[in-house]
Amino acid sequence: MGRDRYVDFLRAFSICLVVLGHWLITGLVRAPDGTITAPELLATIPWTQWLTLGFQIMPLFFLAGGHAAAGSWAGRSQSAGGWVRSRALRLLVPTAGYAALVLLAVGISTALGVDRPTLALVGWALGMQFWFLPVYLLLSAATPLLHAAHRRWGVLVPVALGAASLLLGHTQLAPLNYLLVWGTAYQLGFCWHDGQLTGHRLTAPALLTTGAAAFALLVGFGPYPVSLILVTGEAVSNTNPPSPAMLAWVVAQTGLCLLLAPPARRLLARDRIWRLVLPLGSTSMTLYLWHMVPVLALAAALYLTDLAPEPSYGSSPWWLLRLPWLLLLAALLPLLLAALTPLNRLLARLHTALRPTAPVGPAGLAALTLGLALTTVALTRWATSGFATGGTFPLSTALEFAAGLACLALAGWSRGRERSPGRECVQAGG
Repeated sequence: MGRDRYVDFLRAFSICLVVLGHWLITGLVRAPDGTITAPELLATIPWTQWLTLGFQIMPLFFLAGGHAAAGSWAGRSQSAGGWVRSRALRLLVPTAGYAALVLLAVGISTALGVDRPTLALVGWALGMQFWFLPVYLLLSAATPLLHAAHRRWGVLVPVALGAASLLLGHTQLAPLNYLLVWGTAYQLGFCWHDGQLTGHRLTAPALLTTGAAAFALLVGFGPYPVSLILVTGEAVSNTNPPSPAMLAWVVAQTGLCLLLAPPARRLLARDRIWRLVLPLGSTSMTLYLWHMVPVLALAAALYLTDLAPEPSYGSSPWWLLRLPWLLLLAALLPLLLAALTPLNRLLARLHTALRPTAPVGPAGLAALTLGLALTTVALTRWATSGFATGGTFPLSTALEFAAGLACLALAGWSRGRERSPGRECVQAGG
């Protein structure tokens, strides 16, 4: 079976909307003493929280990711360990390239004496998108188990994950909802891939209306805010960790995605349309990792030189200036992608070189597990604290990430007798 163009489109579209949303909400203010701050738009202008209903598109990314993973897992030629390692490296190799250059820049800035508050702000901006990476990495690693459960219980698995997230929502185990809620979307992708969500014409509208109604009730009469992005000062958040309202949004977006699938697939079947979408898919990881760099470059060019007009934050003139701000960023982005071409080619060769050439034996599985643990912890720290916590170089986290990546690389070189994919799948999935 060939690649599903609609699924590829959803992943590319999700990334592009995330990029646009981050660019839109990033507003800078230069104080009289020359310091530059980035007021939080959603907290400063509360009505903008309604915009997150359109920009919070990550449920579709996890849904499409689950669909793609189901197809990859079903057609694999590797064992479970080899498949998980390969998927992890696809995510971590480009991330390592990005992190290495960011850490280099932080190290140089520290040596040059850049003031700590500015460095901390820049480090946070360059790591704000990392929250997604450890979650997706763990779900990818758990795919052998999750897919085995899917084959046995089908749609009952995402129902169980969603129910578990509701039970844990107000307990000390609530952080597990990062995996349970986004795992629900990922597991629904399995069901979609195998046709369990498309067998009845009422499934899609039922998911859409049920999810939307539940979200409206939870926001209108419950304790949950309308914002689907973290807002500083909120007593309750929909994303930190994902709340029942976010779970409802996952269900609603799944239904909408299924409803739009037939006309979207007909449109994407036209080669002229697909040729416009295809480049976005091939660069989606680069876009996701690097999209805040043009913001910093433009900020330096306009704000450090006093060239930027600075109407009152959130005023009508300020909103009018959002359009040229977005257009300038969109003009800088192709230049950045072109500059990154040599790095991306180098990283692609590195990923190819790291593909397993020997069976992943017991020692390799141990190295794989340790590598996943170390990189997950490092990515989580960068996501929560940025690349320059307190304006200092994150040496321990950098070493942790490097050690984890080394373990994943060594996992492919271990010696050992490889079990058959079917047997390993059964042992992994029960």
